[in-house]
Formats: sequence, structure tokens, C-alpha cells
Amino acid sequence: MKSATPKVLHRIGGRSLLGHALHAARQVGPAHLAVVVRHERDRVAQHVAELDPQAVVVDQDEVKGTGRACECGLDALPADVTGTVVVTMGDVPLLTPATLADLTERHETSGAAVTVITAELPDAKAYGRVVRDGSGDVVAIMEYKDALRHREAGDDFAHVVDIREINSGIYAFDAQVLRAALAEVGTDNAQGEKYLTDVVGIARRDGRRVAAHLVDDLWQTEGVNDRVQLATLGRELNRRTVEHWMREGVTVVDPATTWIDADVTIGRDTTIRPGTQLLGATTIGAEVVVGPDTTLTDVEVGDGASVVRTQAELATIGPAATVGPFSYLRPGTVLGAHGKIGGFVETKNAEIGEGAKVPHLTYCGDATIGEGANIGAGTIFANYDGVAKHHTTVGRHSFVGSDSVLIAPVDIADGAYVAAGSAIEGTVGPGQIAVARGRQRNVDGWVARRRAGTKTAEAAEAAGAAAGAAGVEHAEQAPHTSSEPAASPETPTQES
Repeated sequence: MKSATPKVLHRIGGRSLLGHALHAARQVGPAHLAVVVRHERDRVAQHVAELDPQAVVVDQDEVKGTGRACECGLDALPADVTGTVVVTMGDVPLLTPATLADLTERHETSGAAVTVITAELPDAKAYGRVVRDGSGDVVAIMEYKDALRHREAGDDFAHVVDIREINSGIYAFDAQVLRAALAEVGTDNAQGEKYLTDVVGIARRDGRRVAAHLVDDLWQTEGVNDRVQLATLGRELNRRTVEHWMREGVTVVDPATTWIDADVTIGRDTTIRPGTQLLGATTIGAEVVVGPDTTLTDVEVGDGASVVRTQAELATIGPAATVGPFSYLRPGTVLGAHGKIGGFVETKNAEIGEGAKVPHLTYCGDATIGEGANIGAGTIFANYDGVAKHHTTVGRHSFVGSDSVLIAPVDIADGAYVAAGSAIEGTVGPGQIAVARGRQRNVDGWVARRRAGTKTAEAAEAAGAAAGAAGVEHAEQAPHTSSEPAASPETPTQES
């Protein structure tokens, strides 16, 4: 992988490669589940503990090979373990629980000592070859390098390199046969490793049956060895996931630009528009519209909601609520039913009540907004004083005017108003309106004095001349058209 990250911790579909393997294995319902680790042991073991605390982590020693890995795994289990041992790989992410269950059932009903999952490939490349006898039972599994040696020697196994049926590395064994055979397996081969495949030959030598379970879905046997294969399998996994949800009643307008992680759930009659990513443990209700150009990570969306051009993480969006466009919901955001988070709004640790609205151009952090409240455009919840974060509460059916700053901690009661352009730093009581802004003052002639010669000054002079001419014309016509009395002393005039 050419990476500081161990291969099995690279991710597709929202899970690590190892996470996919653990999920498939656990779904079969094993009495014991062991994960054999070696490279970057501590990081992988920690990941196993996070994903499946009941799994046993087993260390492989310096002896290399899949046979030794399996032997170490068996040694970590109770000595009297009997029944079927299923062996799978940590880098085969498309293997399904259903295939493992089918393998186990066929193995146990056939009476075979060993059953191996195989696949036929047009180009078998460097995979181990499956050698069968005339009855179709497996005689041996030969690693590619050893098959090449036989071809060079021109012996009875020279043809093996041309076989297209390959070993997936996924097996079901009789536990006692496996334990006894591994004790005999050596490292006399082209790679100097203890091969698990040698168990097949030993079982045959002892007169036991070895069966092959040929699968048509080649993707389930594909492993990951570089980032190109990682991307290829990730794309195929996503195609399958998207197709699954479409067959469950979800409309995906453009599957090619839609990415859905393996642990996402979506309700029926939901529409996913192009450019949407549903990641992590996101849960989408029924009759929801998501997208276009939306990324939701670990987000819960209620029935009937609409989320457009939005990025959200660890947030909850209530039923029939609307979000977007161009909204950013950070962790801790909870939007109530029928609520609204509008265009160019950022929220964080904000609980927005049922029917409440934060429609435009607002930062709302560390806040509680009551039912039916309205937050005007351009409002800032100033929650950080440089040292600590502080909370703001806006009560039920209250109204915060546009371009206001709420300097936390602030408590605005139910049914209160904040005048537009206010900077609020104290409590506002029920039914009050808070006005916290300077009185407007117009200074005559400022542009002519301070910006003389500019286009602004020219425009002001022209507008003033036009206004003066209009005033003269009005004065000349007024005696003929107006019967209004002269202004009383209490009536404001232009000069006042």
C-alpha cells in the first residue's frame, strides 16, 4: 500500500478492510472468533477491540505463512474445540455473510474434512491453483511459484500453471483434522512459508474428502494489495450498496455520483440527488429529499425532510425540516420538526426547536432556540470569549432582528424581540424588545468636503441639484394645486 497505515485498516464503504471481514465472520454466529495479527500489531489489535470486543486477538510469531497464522489462532482457542473452523482473510472486503454461511452449511452436510471456496478467472495471475481429480474432488492447492517450478521441471504437474480455478484462501475445516495436519506442515517451498494449502494434501493422503465450493461472484474472492485495487473494490462495493437501496424503494437519480456507506439506512420513497455522499452510520427516513451536492456523516434525518447542498456531521434533522442550500451543520446540531436552517448558515451544539427558523447567513453555536422562534439574517451567536464557550437561549416564538450579535451568555425569554442591528449582552424579558444600537446621525456636506473630485461627489452634487429643482417646481405649483394649511409648529419639516 506504500502507507503508514496497515493495509487492513484502509477503508472502503465506511469500514476498514478488517471491519468488513469481522462483520462477515460475526454474522455466521461463531462460538469463537480469533483475529491473527502481526504487522503493526498494536494498531490492528486496538481496531479489533473497538469493532468487536469479544474477538480474540492472536499474535503470529516469526514463522511466516497462512498455515502458521491459522495454527496460532487455533492455539489461542480451547484445546477441546471441535466442529467447523472457518478461515477467512482480512483483505477480502466483498465477501458476504451469506457466502460464509453457505460454505459452512455445505461443508457440514457433505462430510468433507476440508472445503475451500474457489473461483474461475480468465487470468489466474499469481493465485494458487486448485487441482481436482476425475470425480471433481480437490487433490491439491498449489501456489503459483511452485506451479512455475513444476512447469520448468516438465513433470506431472507442469499443467497446473494453466488451471484457471483459483484458491480464494477461504476455507471450512474439521477442527481436529486441521489441528493434526498443521502439526505436519513444513516450510519446504518456494517462499519458505508454512502453507495452509498443504493441509489439503495431508487430508487427501489420510483418505479424507476435500471439496471445492465454486462461487460465481468473483468479487467476493478479490483481495486488496494496492491502492488501485482498493479503489476498484470500493467502487464495486458502492455500486452494490446503491443498487440494494434502489431495490428497497429509494430513488437514486445518478448512481454514478452517489456514495452510500455500508452502515447507512434509508427509508422508502426517499430521493437521493446527484453528488450526494451518505457516510458512517447516517440514517435517512422515508420520503426525504437529499442533495444535490450533499455530504452527511453520522446524521439522522427524519421523515419528509429536505436537505439541499449541505454538509453535516453528527447532527439530527427532524421530520419535515428543511436544510440548505449551502448550510454547514457541525456536531451537536439538533433541528426540530418543521424547523429550518437556511442558506449559508453554520450551526454547532445548537438545539433548534420545532418550527423554529434560522434562515440566512447566520452562525449559531452553543445555543438553544425555542419553538417557533425566528432568527434574522446575518445574526451571530458570539459564543467564544477567547477562553471559554458560552451558551445563548432564545425563547419560544421570539424574534431576533437581522444583523444582530448575541454576546453569550445571553437569555432571551419567550415572546421577546431583538431590534435589528443590536448587540445584545444581557437578559431580555418576556414581551420586551431590546434595542442596542447607536442613533443614526447624518452629516450634511461630508462628501463634498472629504471626497471632493470623486465620482461619488459628482453624483451627490447632481442629485442635490435635481432635488433642489424639484423643490422649486413644487413650490411654484403648490399655490394652484394644494389646499393644505401651512405646517403647524408641531409638524416636522425638512429643515428639522
